[in-house]
Amino acid sequence: MMMRLVLVLALGAALTGAAQADRWEAAPQVINPGAGGETIRGVVFEDANRNGVRDAGEAGVAGVLVSNGLDWVRTDENGAYEIAVRDDMDLTIVQPSGWRVPTDHRLVPQFFYTHKPGGTGNELRFGGLEDTGPAPEAVNFPLIREGAAGQAFTCAVLADPQTYSNDEIGYLRDGVTADLIEAGFSSSDCLILAGDVVGDDLGLLDRLLEVTATANAPQWLVVGNHDIDFDARTNADKADSWRRIVGPNYYAFEMGQVLFVVLDNVDYPCQAGRDWCGGERPFYNGIVSETQMSWLSGLLEHTPEDRLVVLAHHIPFVSFVDATSDRHQTDNAAEIHALLEGREALSISGHTHTTENHAPGQIFEGWAEQTGIGPLPFRHIIAGAASGAWYQGDFNVDGVPMALQRMGAPMGHLRLDFEGADYVERYIGARIDPRRGQWVGLNTPAFRDWFETIAEWVGEDWRERDSVPPASINDLPDTRLLTADDFAGGVWLTANVWAGSAETRVSARLPGGETLILERTQEGAGEAARIGAEWADPFAVQRQASVGRYALESRSGDERAQGHELFRGSRFGPSAPQPQRAVAERNMHLWRARLPELPEGVHRIAVTSTDRNGLVFTDTLVVEVRSQRPPRRWRAELWD
Repeated sequence: MMMRLVLVLALGAALTGAAQADRWEAAPQVINPGAGGETIRGVVFEDANRNGVRDAGEAGVAGVLVSNGLDWVRTDENGAYEIAVRDDMDLTIVQPSGWRVPTDHRLVPQFFYTHKPGGTGNELRFGGLEDTGPAPEAVNFPLIREGAAGQAFTCAVLADPQTYSNDEIGYLRDGVTADLIEAGFSSSDCLILAGDVVGDDLGLLDRLLEVTATANAPQWLVVGNHDIDFDARTNADKADSWRRIVGPNYYAFEMGQVLFVVLDNVDYPCQAGRDWCGGERPFYNGIVSETQMSWLSGLLEHTPEDRLVVLAHHIPFVSFVDATSDRHQTDNAAEIHALLEGREALSISGHTHTTENHAPGQIFEGWAEQTGIGPLPFRHIIAGAASGAWYQGDFNVDGVPMALQRMGAPMGHLRLDFEGADYVERYIGARIDPRRGQWVGLNTPAFRDWFETIAEWVGEDWRERDSVPPASINDLPDTRLLTADDFAGGVWLTANVWAGSAETRVSARLPGGETLILERTQEGAGEAARIGAEWADPFAVQRQASVGRYALESRSGDERAQGHELFRGSRFGPSAPQPQRAVAERNMHLWRARLPELPEGVHRIAVTSTDRNGLVFTDTLVVEVRSQRPPRRWRAELWD
């Protein structure tokens, strides 16, 4: 035990040393604050001594894109630029391929200067922006080549860490972050935190970012609907505290042959576009502002056609799980698609707490009605959630809530491996063997009866129904022990392939050597979601529909330690075990096949999925077939 501890500590020290050697902490050089006029100028330069200051002999970098949040210019042969000053702007550069910008101690890139004379329009809970005064005379932006991404690099996408409390930051640390550390990232890779980084409490941002910085890759952040100032009066002010603590709410950067474009598609408080906008109670809506659309159009005009364009935004352009929603998709997705016509592109997002890999050509009922789009022109990936289903569920062996997502995939992160303008995607479940990428199970008549019994109770008025559910996991018979009656009622072999898409193929090898082809439960051909016990993932639902954590209780005297607490202090229990709020009752990455009747005995069934990139996952089920079900529990009668 002592030897193992020493080895772990030594490895940690080595990783810390490597991380520090790879870091470059600096910031843009601001010259003569308040001395500027209607334009602002400066130089993008190679910071040879890494001090963040342009010293004598440090050369300018030509051709770098500079923006004021609307307009674009490129630096000249000397690295110089000049651009108009806007009243409320983030002056930014686009990190150019082959170079990297500095970071702060949290590994948040420093490529911007924020300008807002007068500051935020009203006092905000988390501070907003202070009065910046007139623009400075100049802002110089440092770059270095060492440690920049080449043609091959990796980005890990963390959607929805959504920590509402410091306890939940601990879950993030011990779950997804532990996997990121093991991945061995460096300054030439990236982390993209795809919004809802915290859960409304912006005071948690610093601690969270210090934790995720242990992954040793620059952290590029996307603002989400839980990262805003809810006491802001206008959309122009809603991200002001975020801008002070983190940085711009929209921007771009390059790595290799990839242009990453970070968009803010959270409109709050929305004033138009939907019936519920502009009322007394403020709401958010999913839409990219006109200013950003003009900014994006200008950026694309300056971007070579051979670049892959990756759009990172919190609210998805479209989603399967919320396909009919008028708030959880992006109103002007069709306009964004039109801007990208003819280009290689990828959309990555979060928000829905689902893992959705939508191939080009896919469409579901509700997309056209809500966003005006047709079949997808390029791949759209919703990157799952680092919090899973908002940290619900029972604790796993690492002391982290299991929190299986709304469609049953585990909490985790999306990994994107880039080579030139090509990429390979896969989803990594938190603290799960990386060779695993699917759940397999059997949807039996007993499972469907059990599911429907619990679902009926959930649908009742909680103020009037019995506080104890009609069934728990203890009431579900073993789904991998079958009889002739089960086969007669229909047994479905299922595979929930976490990052599965329309291109994924799934098959099973039966005991006699025959191959059984599993079909995707949703074709993505314009149909509506298929919902209910028949379409549910039995593996995930068994872990979601009977959560023992509700029953935690003690005599400590701490009321908030009873049951458990989630979201903005909402209490769950103490009570009988209950279903978590989201169960996998619908799915766009579930495959199934009717299992033929097998002879009596014990059988192995190997289920294999192969994705579009040739990534293969195989899981083996051991299935018993008996003439009748044996007694489930201790046979006490033998001792009477």
